[in-house]
Amino acid sequence: MIPRDISTALRKVAKGYPVIAITGPRQSGKTTLSRLEFPDKTYVSLEDPDQLRFALSDPRGFLQGFPHGAILDEVQRAPELFSYIQGIVDARQEPGFFVLTGSQHFGLLSQISQTLAGRVALLELLPFSLSELRSAGIEVASLDHLLFQGQYPPLYDRDLDPLDWYGDYIRTYVERDVRQITAVQDLNLFQNFVRLCAGRVGQVLDVAGLASDAGIAHNTARAWISVLEASYIVYRLTPHHQNFSKRLIKRCSPGSTLK
Repeated sequence: MIPRDISTALRKVAKGYPVIAITGPRQSGKTTLSRLEFPDKTYVSLEDPDQLRFALSDPRGFLQGFPHGAILDEVQRAPELFSYIQGIVDARQEPGFFVLTGSQHFGLLSQISQTLAGRVALLELLPFSLSELRSAGIEVASLDHLLFQGQYPPLYDRDLDPLDWYGDYIRTYVERDVRQITAVQDLNLFQNFVRLCAGRVGQVLDVAGLASDAGIAHNTARAWISVLEASYIVYRLTPHHQNFSKRLIKRCSPGSTLK
């Protein structure tokens, strides 16, 4: 496994917070990292239909099965758990008791802000950085090669064709994650929207033009961009101004840049 720069911070916050939340895109290594850093904790994935059904129907009974804490993967899928987690950690006062991971940024953070504020350390795990690749002895041949292959861990752990892997990644994301976040009626239209966003990487974001090219309403385009942001598919780089007030005013304007 390629060491992650975030590991030091993860071990540090585990000594002071009862709950650690790790967010990041799917396949960025959240599960691998959490299981490596907390090998004694039970790992439970709420992608498992049986575990999810148990957590939703009896959250108290579900959590009672982990007297020493646990790693709860994709925990945003069972929002009923958060209030019970609050009660458990308040009673035990034990650092590093629960490790929560999630690939839907806004969904996980909204639950945390409602029930676990002050009790949770938030960490974000993105795909490999250049420093992580270099520390593992992986040299980047060229910028073009890096942009083509990307930096997701599976592309370095296994012998995979980036074209095939990214195609499967987007299809899986659209079919599963998008349906959990919002009611997209036409998945083909949404996939086309994602492609149009990809064609605008590094450009000033023109939401009206993007909506027109995609054949959707302006408000729908804004909502879909938020969906892509929530799952780390896109990142909006907001403009920087020396004037702080202007920076805040322009923060959510159409002048931001897609990454």
